[in-house]
Amino acid sequence: MNIRKLILEGEGTTVDFKKTITSSQKIAKSLVAFANGKGGQLLIGVTDDGKIVGVKSEDEEKYMINKSATQFCKPAIEPKYEEVYVDDKLVLVVSIDKSETKPHYALDENQKWWAYYRVEDKCILASNVILEMLKKENKETGTLIIYTDMERKLFKYLEEQGKITLKQFSKITRSSHKNAQKVLVNLILTGLIEPHTSEKQEYFTFINSK
Repeated sequence: MNIRKLILEGEGTTVDFKKTITSSQKIAKSLVAFANGKGGQLLIGVTDDGKIVGVKSEDEEKYMINKSATQFCKPAIEPKYEEVYVDDKLVLVVSIDKSETKPHYALDENQKWWAYYRVEDKCILASNVILEMLKKENKETGTLIIYTDMERKLFKYLEEQGKITLKQFSKITRSSHKNAQKVLVNLILTGLIEPHTSEKQEYFTFINSK
């Protein structure tokens, strides 16, 4: 593993830096976000700005991660570990595979379970659309789409405006959020549109559009 190159590329959808693990509960967000997405790696012993400080005790860090993966993640997650030395400093690489039992949830301080999804370098709370997409990813081998008036209105709107929210789609088709959501999920799974999520808004575009 070229750890220096990985660090230089910075944090992103599949990479997260942690100077140390301070809470098994808090790190659960990162674990489930990776598992719900493409998988990813936690580099422990690396600061947010990419400085390698190393870990003092890999056993303690592994204990915290294992506790998080089994007690604060549902379903439980199985992390993999690799110890890499850089200039006599130990970086603990924690790998989380893309899950086949999505969605995963993290337990918060109020004893509530929430699903998270990785967007760039942040762990974002999964919307209802994302949750349904994660559930259907594991259950279906394929999705047959029969274009109705709803899909045609969606495509026309996207061609003219470039992006659309669930609320806007529901409004232009005069359909319930549930039915509009179902159409969006199916189109995401067939690779025609993609979601864009931030802490403030979720919208949808044609693939490779912004």
